[in-house]
Amino acid sequence: MSDWQDHDFTGRELRRMFVHGADVRGSAIYDTRLRGVDLWDIDIHGDLKNVRVNGVDIAPLVEAELNRKEPNRAKMRPVDADGYRDAWSILEMRWAATVERAEALPEHRLHESVDDEWSFIQTLRHLCFATNAWVARMVLGDLSPWHPLDLPWDDAPGWDGIPWDRDARPPLDEVLAIRAERQGLVRGVLTDLTDEQLASTVTRSEPGWPQAQDLPVAQCLRIVLNEEWQHRDFAERDLAALADR
Repeated sequence: MSDWQDHDFTGRELRRMFVHGADVRGSAIYDTRLRGVDLWDIDIHGDLKNVRVNGVDIAPLVEAELNRKEPNRAKMRPVDADGYRDAWSILEMRWAATVERAEALPEHRLHESVDDEWSFIQTLRHLCFATNAWVARMVLGDLSPWHPLDLPWDDAPGWDGIPWDRDARPPLDEVLAIRAERQGLVRGVLTDLTDEQLASTVTRSEPGWPQAQDLPVAQCLRIVLNEEWQHRDFAERDLAALADR
């Protein structure tokens, strides 16, 4: 009985493995074949691409079902500047409802974790980090846009000059004020965004993170949309659990 962390199985052949009750997080499984396996009671949450089960690529099926359940989800893959503005408007409305739901709970609940995930306040702090990384730094060129409460993802490598205080317990109002500034930053970029700017690229090679060469502006903004959508879903899931405590 042991835990595997930071273990690389690239090129390895795994036979007669028995995996029961495992919790796999923050991992990547690429170019892998599973043959003669039993998959029972499996819960997968992640990015699926070319995932074939018994010869059927299930990724498009899952994508279609998720979009059927929430039609606005398909709008998070815009192709022009107007589409990005529309997507951000949807996200701000969704998050406003989620924050209102959170404010109905005692504030100490908003610092609590559900199933070892981030608390609600940590989730908001992470979204501030994501906005600073992909919009303030990558798109706008502010090489060090960080706020002391910005929160990188748990498995981040860590960088000099970038804050990472997972244990901080700031009040909700303080975090919401920072969050409002970051939302306003994105809104301002999208208000003036043109299709030509969307098709352009940015390069950031200076110390810090992210660093990228000729990264499309559209990809930077798409990452923010995805972060906002996914973490709002996580927050709604966890708020329901907190309300039942």
